Amino acid sequence: MAIGYQCLILHAHLPFVRHPEYEESLEERWLFDAITESYLPLLSMIDGWRRDGVQYALALSITPTLLAMLRDEMLMGRYRRHLDRLIDLARREVTRTRLTPALNSLARHYLFRFENCRHDLDNRWRGDIAGAFVEISREGKLEILGGPATHPFLPLFVHEPESVRAQLEIGLAEIERQLGIRPRGLWSPECGWAPGLDALFRSAGAEYTIIDGHGLIAAWPPQPGMHTPVRTPSGMAVFGRDPETSRQVWNARIGYPGDPAYREFYRDIGHDLDREWLGPLLPGGARINTGIKYYRVTGPVGLGEKQVYDPNAVAGRVAAHAEHFVISRIEQVKTLSRSMDHPPIVVSPYDAELFGHWWYEGPMFLDGVMRRLCANDCPVRPITPGRYLEMHGAAGVAQPAFSSWGEGGYAEVWLNEMTEWIYPRLDAAARSMRALVRRHMDTADPLVERALKQLGRELLLAQASDWPFLIRIGSAPHYATQRLHEHFGEIERLAGELRSGAIDEVRLAELESRHNLFPNLDYRIFAG
Repeated sequence: MAIGYQCLILHAHLPFVRHPEYEESLEERWLFDAITESYLPLLSMIDGWRRDGVQYALALSITPTLLAMLRDEMLMGRYRRHLDRLIDLARREVTRTRLTPALNSLARHYLFRFENCRHDLDNRWRGDIAGAFVEISREGKLEILGGPATHPFLPLFVHEPESVRAQLEIGLAEIERQLGIRPRGLWSPECGWAPGLDALFRSAGAEYTIIDGHGLIAAWPPQPGMHTPVRTPSGMAVFGRDPETSRQVWNARIGYPGDPAYREFYRDIGHDLDREWLGPLLPGGARINTGIKYYRVTGPVGLGEKQVYDPNAVAGRVAAHAEHFVISRIEQVKTLSRSMDHPPIVVSPYDAELFGHWWYEGPMFLDGVMRRLCANDCPVRPITPGRYLEMHGAAGVAQPAFSSWGEGGYAEVWLNEMTEWIYPRLDAAARSMRALVRRHMDTADPLVERALKQLGRELLLAQASDWPFLIRIGSAPHYATQRLHEHFGEIERLAGELRSGAIDEVRLAELESRHNLFPNLDYRIFAG
């Protein structure tokens, strides 16, 4: 009999990046790397559970922007071309390293991985990664969560409820259009929470969401902890993210991915080998990661001192870490259950891209954890949030506190001295959109309708949390700033054309082609 539960949630998200105006786009690699290193390996992992009869339970949040890219014919065509180039490079690496057995073995390892990705994509999943997850979810063990249209940090928009409603309604409608399901759970980006969001979530039809654990600890009235969900006054069930499981997997210093035997992310042949050898995998000659990495973490040494990675030597470490994770949950749940009326649930949400892309051995770790949780002798069982609510309900009624899973626990990752200029412009753009929709609510002019729809797309894209995040962490600040200025510029241009009645149809068509997501967007939602 279970004494408590482990809830694993993978959050699959990437910002919408699509550049048909360029033959090659460096930022489109974010999608390509995630498909090769995370999404396809995770599908393979789940397929293994199905094959072996594992009674798994897993939740997956997949965002509308990622869905749009996974279903985009141009992007997936470019991904196949990219994968073919990787296969060609790996074959050449097999030849180049033939006199170095350790590296040659790794080159063969990568060649097998890339060829397997191509086979699975085209044959096992019929080219439809999003559809594969939906197919699996129909069996009842994978629970899919929905979310807002473009992954905004919603606590910073709670003063603009019309913007939150539009993000939720358009996002959930797009998930229903793309996947044929209306999810019960709603992923609030960055686990962001502010009082007032619960009523908006409920009005969008969501039953539950996930926030950071300290938001429940600081809830009012006070709650006994973060390991059972509460219901807000509006009836929204809220689960709290467990900090211990976060540290074990995320923490750069003490987390599992830092083990010396695991693959080193930051040393890649894209930086080590001649540009001429790497060829078309370096767009414009820029030094970037290819995904072929020959070295392991090793320890606190420089990249040049890393030792050669051995994928055959890590199985024991992965098994030990998976066992440690599960044993830690058993001890944690035993301690929690002594003082709780409801069975404790340890909620562990992670970015899906952590597993495989950032942490190469991550899918192997998840596989080991799930199989151990499903063993007959394990008193902690895997569960999804929806299933827990069906079985045990919520512990009480409370309003969680403003919180997020970002650094510091609040909003400073997205609102700080580097990004504060963004939000007044977003507020002005939302007000302009609302006024223009109300002015043209009854229009019968197809060109005006197209312009209003595209204006809505540009506003939604500008509201994404990715741009202030990338500026704050310094990962791609120039691209993020460029994208924001691009969206703000198009918003101002379209708004001016709508006010004057002189819409540039040629330019509008070009923008529709470039930012082509949400084809069924209903601009009237923005009227409030």
